[in-house]
Amino acid sequence: MFGYVLLALLLIGLVIAVVKLFYDVFVIVYEQVLAWLMSNKPIANEHLSILKKYSAYYNLLSDFNKKQFEKRVQHFMYSKKFIPRGFEIVTDEMRVLISSSAIQLVFGLPGVYLANFDKILVYLDSYYSHIGKRYHQGEVNPRAGVIILSWNSFVKGYADLKDSLNLGIHEMAHAIHFENRIKNKDYDFLDFEALEILNEITRREIPKIREGNGHFLRNYAGTNQYEFFAVALEYFFENPQELYEAIPDLYITLKNLLNQDPIKLYKLAS
Repeated sequence: MFGYVLLALLLIGLVIAVVKLFYDVFVIVYEQVLAWLMSNKPIANEHLSILKKYSAYYNLLSDFNKKQFEKRVQHFMYSKKFIPRGFEIVTDEMRVLISSSAIQLVFGLPGVYLANFDKILVYLDSYYSHIGKRYHQGEVNPRAGVIILSWNSFVKGYADLKDSLNLGIHEMAHAIHFENRIKNKDYDFLDFEALEILNEITRREIPKIREGNGHFLRNYAGTNQYEFFAVALEYFFENPQELYEAIPDLYITLKNLLNQDPIKLYKLAS
């Protein structure tokens, strides 16, 4: 009798496991189809209004590139789960602008949507990280596939477009760095030669930053190679001309790496 009960329990467990597997596959396929459908329909008027009002990068683009940017923002936005922490709803404004910060960095890299990172956690303010054991404004966890942002800090980053302090750019830069090394459909999308040159520049510049003799990049860039890349991209997008004049090979390398040129973009828009 006991054997029949055990067999029945095993069969029930197997059925549950199979059902869960099919459900998980269905959810993944459904989300991918939804992202594809949404990226191939015109952007909603309310989302377009948000881009026009708040995205300085979007407003610099040509009419053709604006349409491409809109499609890619749509695709990114509908392929991620935006999860509120400590409040009820992630608003359309949050979703659109966080998505646009990611697309800003990968706009010159067609087809790259940071596939490993399927969840974006949004806090209203700084939060305590149990991993880092301190308060954070943002972080990236590649193992969990999560990008975490403080909304207030994110907004402050775009309030001043010339201070080279931008949380959105900084955290998305970390996500790019990790995504390039994770073996998925986005794997190895950054140009190998440009990466090698960037590594050489990083090894050259970090000791200079740590010397504390007024380096062009702020001190945090001297923490390690990952923070150097993230901080450099903040300068690349917010003060491109100044970065080019201060460290020309760094600017050129980042331009080659991301396949876009903010200096040219600013000149065309002026």
